[in-house]
Amino acid sequence: MALLRSLSAQRTTINLVKSGSCSSPTAASAVAAQRTHHHQHQRRNLHVATPSSLSPNLKHHLHHHLHLNRHHQLIWSLLIQQRNVHSPSGPNQQVTQADVSTVGRKQQQHPASSSASSPQRDPLDVSFNDPIAAFKSKTTWELVRAYLVYMICSSEKLVEHNMTLLKLARSLLGGRLFVMLMKSTFYGHFVAGENRHTIVPTLERLRSFGVKPILDYSVEEDITQEEAEKREVESSVSSAGDNKEEGAMPQYHVDKSFADRRYKVSSARTYFYLNEATCERNMETFIKCLEAVSDDDAKVPRAVATGATFGTGITAIKLTALGRPQLLLQLSEVIMRTRKYMEDFVGGQGNVLTHHKTIKDLEKYYASVGDNKDVQEFLKNVTSDKEGILHLFPWSGIVDENSQLSDTFRVPDPQTGQMRRLISQIPPKEEEMFRNMIRRLNTIVKTAAELDVRIMIDAEQTYFQPAISRITLEMMRKYNKDKAIVFNTYQCYLRESFREVGTDLEQAKRQNFYFGAKLVRGAYMEQERARAQALGYPDPVNPNYEATTDMYHRTLSECLRRIKLMKDCGDDARKIGIMVASHNEDTVRFAIQQMKEIGISPEDKVICFGQLLGMCDYITFPLGQAGYSAYKYIPYGPVEEVLPYLSRRAQENKGVLKKIQKEKRLLMAEIRRRLIRGQLFYKPKGNYVPI
Repeated sequence: MALLRSLSAQRTTINLVKSGSCSSPTAASAVAAQRTHHHQHQRRNLHVATPSSLSPNLKHHLHHHLHLNRHHQLIWSLLIQQRNVHSPSGPNQQVTQADVSTVGRKQQQHPASSSASSPQRDPLDVSFNDPIAAFKSKTTWELVRAYLVYMICSSEKLVEHNMTLLKLARSLLGGRLFVMLMKSTFYGHFVAGENRHTIVPTLERLRSFGVKPILDYSVEEDITQEEAEKREVESSVSSAGDNKEEGAMPQYHVDKSFADRRYKVSSARTYFYLNEATCERNMETFIKCLEAVSDDDAKVPRAVATGATFGTGITAIKLTALGRPQLLLQLSEVIMRTRKYMEDFVGGQGNVLTHHKTIKDLEKYYASVGDNKDVQEFLKNVTSDKEGILHLFPWSGIVDENSQLSDTFRVPDPQTGQMRRLISQIPPKEEEMFRNMIRRLNTIVKTAAELDVRIMIDAEQTYFQPAISRITLEMMRKYNKDKAIVFNTYQCYLRESFREVGTDLEQAKRQNFYFGAKLVRGAYMEQERARAQALGYPDPVNPNYEATTDMYHRTLSECLRRIKLMKDCGDDARKIGIMVASHNEDTVRFAIQQMKEIGISPEDKVICFGQLLGMCDYITFPLGQAGYSAYKYIPYGPVEEVLPYLSRRAQENKGVLKKIQKEKRLLMAEIRRRLIRGQLFYKPKGNYVPI
């Protein structure tokens, strides 16, 4: 309550506005004369008073009409206690940064009526220092709650033991009181609601302020480290054993020391394989998310979509939720061993498609064994186009559910012609598990395409990522024929990020499909670095934060460069869609500046921005209100089942104290401004249309 005490100590004069006049700004008429008449009418109805001058009847009327909850009443009582405190210079004496921060303040406080042809747009303060633009979508209680949550997140001891404290509170308070406490604090701040129906008001309010949703059902298992390690080890080794053949790569084999994949990870959810039935339930959960997004989209009238993402809603999924991790490990190792196998042939590192070698070049490479039937059969299955070889293996068959992994991943020895396996023999039951995993993903993406909802497949650890990216690119090839349905995620803290994005952009261009990418800094850096050191393979992580920022900006610039080339050549620039998923305002500013220099407008919808619900509102909402494509990552689920998610959010906020300090400063500035202006009971009512 330290915040409330500090508020009550403010020696100000409060302008209390009569019931109705403190709600969100009323839309003006399209005719100038009607606007003037409306504002004159508002001024006639304006009642200015100090708390001491209000009658008991008026106080009762305000309490009843505004449906005040207990927290609002507490703040109200603090104001009443100030009846004898008056500012000697009048209500306009104190001026905050919010009062002068942005050009066009009058348009923000009194938005013009929106129409299909000219939706409301606000000027963007690229310094992101405008508390009104940041928090006009929030009630005052929500601002106070946010401030208190960030105060708690600033305490290292509280955050370090947050899960223990949550469980203790649960046992002391009982289920009902604990749920009420969480909804009034952390859950209410970071989570949208318990199910697809209770989140609707949050989604509607976000959209009314220009922000769109990325839905994620954030229920997580709260299992012990021992249970996590047991599950991971059992599901990461084939029933035929972990046979490390010649050329095996240690990073693609499970190690018990790192089997609990939650180790040093605070900003990403972890799935641990239990059985195939659990994977089926996860698939159904993802489909329900898609349906929830589709229902929300259907409520928003809009013209025919013309951008890279076309519709507006997005759902995030993880591939480790849909199948046995052993299969992703083995597939990842195959991909990396194939690249090593091809180094002699292509004369360098990286994916074969970037070297533009042809089938004839490959035939020459196998000249000494060219008559071998197995070699001839291998050459028939190589995927190529007029520019050269794309893939050594028929990946389209793999994602179409009909290929046997053990039979597919074999390459000829260039000296003897003998076929060598790049993957250990997979038992028939595990082959079936792989086909089931691909079937589940196909079902999800097909449903997304039918509902016109985007799918973002999250990045995971580097020992899974080659397989995840390969499968995701094949889903793009299959479903992104007319627009971007599937997006891949690239973690820019990795040394290979720039090269990987370039390779995938090249594949999209040559195979003529829409490319979708979400760029993030990444969630597994500490774990990746520790694992690489322990298992003796090269550290995949950039050396420092500055190198990661440079990698992010280089990768984004390359995507934008290709978009510009498409525009200059008269091609469809919408064939590349990028989400800048970052809480770093410097990166957001960089993207905006690059868009201006290249000539990409927000309406092109080839670049969008995303942040987590409850974090960096001072970035997301000004972007959405200025007409940029802005998203909030929206978690939802029952209170007690999202505690692991809330624990991670607290940990993540502890690690970004600089951002917390700015958010706290802006929150306090807006709370003070509302106190001074008599807008304590402000009701958010947006008039924006997301692009």
